[in-house]
Amino acid sequence: MSTRRQRGPVSGRGRVPSGQPTIADVARHAGVAVSTVSYVLSGKRAISELTRNRVLASVRLLGYHPNAGARALASRRANVIALVLPLRSGIQVPVVMQFATAVVTSARGHDHDVLLLTSDEGPQGLHRIAAGALVDGVLVMDVELHDARVPLLRALGRPSVLIGLPADTDGLTCVDLDFHRAGQVCVEHLAGLGHRRVALLGAPAAVYERGTGFAHRTRAGVVEAAARHGVEAVTLPCEENAAEVHARVVELFARQPELSALVVQNEAAVGPVQAALAALGRRVPDDVSVVAVCPDQFAEHASPRLTSVPVPAEEIGRQAVSLLMRRLRDEPTPQVTLLEPRLTVRDSTAAATGTTTPYDNRAAAR
Repeated sequence: MSTRRQRGPVSGRGRVPSGQPTIADVARHAGVAVSTVSYVLSGKRAISELTRNRVLASVRLLGYHPNAGARALASRRANVIALVLPLRSGIQVPVVMQFATAVVTSARGHDHDVLLLTSDEGPQGLHRIAAGALVDGVLVMDVELHDARVPLLRALGRPSVLIGLPADTDGLTCVDLDFHRAGQVCVEHLAGLGHRRVALLGAPAAVYERGTGFAHRTRAGVVEAAARHGVEAVTLPCEENAAEVHARVVELFARQPELSALVVQNEAAVGPVQAALAALGRRVPDDVSVVAVCPDQFAEHASPRLTSVPVPAEEIGRQAVSLLMRRLRDEPTPQVTLLEPRLTVRDSTAAATGTTTPYDNRAAAR
């Protein structure tokens, strides 16, 4: 007697269908109504633990995945957030990608994907994305003091978070490192070591010209702390090209040969600055102390290792996503969240020549 193997979907409780399973297949397998499966998956209604476990077991066994389009229609959510990141002159791409990676990783933890927008379309590009149904919310980077995108964000009413601070934060949700305080911390450390003539080699000129917030806030912090501690401070933009950096450093010391310390806020310029000092015969830290505002990996791999205030890209990215998720749930959020800067003392700073200090600058990180 021959037997024929049955093919195709088989209905009935406990049977495993072939092909792509549907929510109806899950319901039949678990012996419950389709609406019960929907409630278990969405969490919109309380279901008994026994029934919930039976439904989830069927979901796992059948390999059922809810249709993203249907789920979006049902919840009126796309489960996608946009990260607006114009790649413009003066932007440090490796650092920016740390932010982007942190945002993507954190968003996946909240069951959201990330749409990365890198073209510099200004308000028009933001309107195109945020005004439609493509995304649930928006994260905005490279924020300027008088950013043209801010009025649009307020007008659209779409949940948004700025990674950076504009001059007017009213009605916004912003998160960033406290760069103003970071500038102060750098000068305070150098003043404590007896340095009285300090220069800030900052971001490229284009960054200042755009009015990018972090660069202006750091510079303001340096100037303010210098005045408070009786330190003479000069602030200059610094380009990324090694030849231009070299020329800037040579010009700086030709004008101010008594300079004994530098604050560098330009990751790409860190290596060229050290090379230029060596070419001038100025040893770090014996002749010139150097503090950088940069990620730890830049500071750790420099020679000598740099005393630095790190830019906590991963933490800022995580907090930005967390704040946006709270906005999506209509929960209150603080207007401004600023991360406290942390100075890590390494090998590039020492007491100014002819001075003594109450502490050893090679001590453990602060």
